[in-house]
Amino acid sequence: MNILLLHTHDSGRFLQPYGYALETPHLKTLAERGTLFRQAFSVAPTCSPSRAGMLTGQYPHNCGMFGLAHRGFSLPDYHHHMARYLTNFGYETVLCGIQHEAPNADLLGYTKILDGQAFDMGCIDFDSFAFDRENAGLVCDYLKQPRDKPFFLSFGMYNTHRKWKKHEEDIDARYVAPFPGVYNNAQNREDMADYMSSVRFCDSLVGQVLQTLEEAGLREETMVIFTTDHGPAVPGMKCTLYDGGTGVALLLDYPGNPAKGRCVDDMVSHLDLFPTICDLCQIEKPDWLEGQSLLPLLKREGPFTHRVLFSEVNYHAAYEPMRAARSERYKYIRRFDERPGHILSNIDNCPEKTFLYEYACLRDTDCSSEELYDLYADPMEKQNVAARPEYAQVREQMASSLLEWMQQTEDPLLSGAVEAPVGARVNRRDDYCAEDLAVDTEE
Repeated sequence: MNILLLHTHDSGRFLQPYGYALETPHLKTLAERGTLFRQAFSVAPTCSPSRAGMLTGQYPHNCGMFGLAHRGFSLPDYHHHMARYLTNFGYETVLCGIQHEAPNADLLGYTKILDGQAFDMGCIDFDSFAFDRENAGLVCDYLKQPRDKPFFLSFGMYNTHRKWKKHEEDIDARYVAPFPGVYNNAQNREDMADYMSSVRFCDSLVGQVLQTLEEAGLREETMVIFTTDHGPAVPGMKCTLYDGGTGVALLLDYPGNPAKGRCVDDMVSHLDLFPTICDLCQIEKPDWLEGQSLLPLLKREGPFTHRVLFSEVNYHAAYEPMRAARSERYKYIRRFDERPGHILSNIDNCPEKTFLYEYACLRDTDCSSEELYDLYADPMEKQNVAARPEYAQVREQMASSLLEWMQQTEDPLLSGAVEAPVGARVNRRDDYCAEDLAVDTEE
């Protein structure tokens, strides 16, 4: 069958199908028609490592994507990328819009690229609505064309990445709640209203593409996947290993889906998409995959259990090595460097960050080397219970699971600091923002 992958930037689960007061009717319809995964997670809360993990089926430290592609990081072997792999099985693999797994899209192995790929992921001052709108038009034009091969089409929207455009007049920020865990003041409500406008725009493009898919007579022979890379760019979400950073939307629809209309509470990973696609398209799975096919879960036959999911951070703007293990109830986070507080350049510039910094809520905050959260009692992950005696056994079990995973996957962090490649641009650890002067690494 055909495969249509629709993905946004930095949206997390802040969409109408996940219960938020956000206007995304087309995604709501997709959820009702297909399957919604309530507990889906990326393998990293930063752009390139997350996307590389999803599209290679490997953890970032195994596929080799330790940082951002536009800053000099890349995969050592692009033959593991889904586009190149599906090409080998007779698919026309098509890219339009955002990719962030390579410094040059030609490396990825797509057989067709619809747009010029002239954008710079380091640039935030441009008309992102015009950019995404034009690319949606190109995708629709492609879907209308006759073809003699099945297609894998990746349509990446820049939105909801910052810098968000000012919201439309029909969104009244006076009656908007800010992101969960964010202080409720006027500037943070305005920021959420801007996000609402951005995600509503994404939804309109999803609707445009899916309508064209229907009109072209392709809907009943196409798998549709919608997801995002990680959580929104606000403090405590993007570039953190809390659920606000790694939790993602994941909607799946395909012909004959036995889980149509279901909302699934089982934990699933972006790593599970590659083996699922192979199973649904009856393609041999490559031996490097580290996820599980979702088919047993969708068909309710056979075991499907992720007892623990893992995630990681290496580089965003600056080096910040962290690893996490998450079970249904507990989250364990381990930091592998010592520092007095937050690395501010790894928090994208936003009103929420400015507010917290002005009132010394970020500058002077210590970061514990170990964090443990009881997600049943504390789903917002605010009370670190790692040092509490009553959680000692849980902390030991979660720490042991994390260490075992790092050893089994030969995580280079076990041998010391992960070095950036020569020529990569990395911020100093005391920079306030990513836009400060970055340092080019040298031999």
